[in-house]
Amino acid sequence: MNKKKIINDPVYGFINIPSEIVFDLISHPYFQRLRYIKQLGMTHLVYPGALHTRFHHALGAMHLMGLAIEILRSKGHKINSEEEEAATIAILLHDIGHGPFSHALEYSLAHGIKHEDISMLIMEKLNAEFGGD
Repeated sequence: MNKKKIINDPVYGFINIPSEIVFDLISHPYFQRLRYIKQLGMTHLVYPGALHTRFHHALGAMHLMGLAIEILRSKGHKINSEEEEAATIAILLHDIGHGPFSHALEYSLAHGIKHEDISMLIMEKLNAEFGGD
């Protein structure tokens, strides 16, 4: 399967998926569920156009990380391909543990558990599933 894909983002325009593992992570059900998690909580109930999702947010953050790495390299900083991929994956997965309606219901659905804790558990599971890659 061709894993060289481009996503047309409503904010940033065309976003390249930089590697096969990033493609596989985006395709994974754990990541795909972010399509249904609102980035802005319940804001869409007041502002109907505020329908940005965690999926959109994560892809935009990944795109911005790529731009940041390019700028750092252009200023003489040495960033190897492994570091670039690690930073890309880290930003892509930074909100993987969010639940419905983002922060708005975080403490009413599961007491004493933050989305960062869930993110870490999911990342550990993905790391095992992807053989430590």
